[in-house]
Amino acid sequence: MPASGAHAGSARSARGRVAHLSGALAEDTVARHLQGRGFAIIARRWRGAAGEVDLICRDGECVVFVEVKQAASLSQAAWRLGRRQMDRLCAAACEYCGSLPSGLATEMRFDVALVDGSGRVDLVCNAFAEA
Repeated sequence: MPASGAHAGSARSARGRVAHLSGALAEDTVARHLQGRGFAIIARRWRGAAGEVDLICRDGECVVFVEVKQAASLSQAAWRLGRRQMDRLCAAACEYCGSLPSGLATEMRFDVALVDGSGRVDLVCNAFAEA
């Protein structure tokens, strides 16, 4: 029997809430992991005209833009980052750095934090260097 429009919408809404909470928990896990490695968290879920950045941190003088990807396994999480998303993240980073005193001359890098179903974090530093 097909689902009614109302039921399908509420199921979709519930999945959206679960995904949002799961993403927030993964970001919290990654933030703690980064702080344990000496990073200072500047912003979480920073939003500009170009899009959202999950975490913005400082690693010494370098501003680090961190994209968090979560899946059942680390390899599945890695596959969730595509070229369009990398381009959007780069545009958002340029927008963010444009507001800093050093502007686009600010030292920056892009890291990807992969989180598996058990909460294990794998940080890929300078992940866009070969992209």
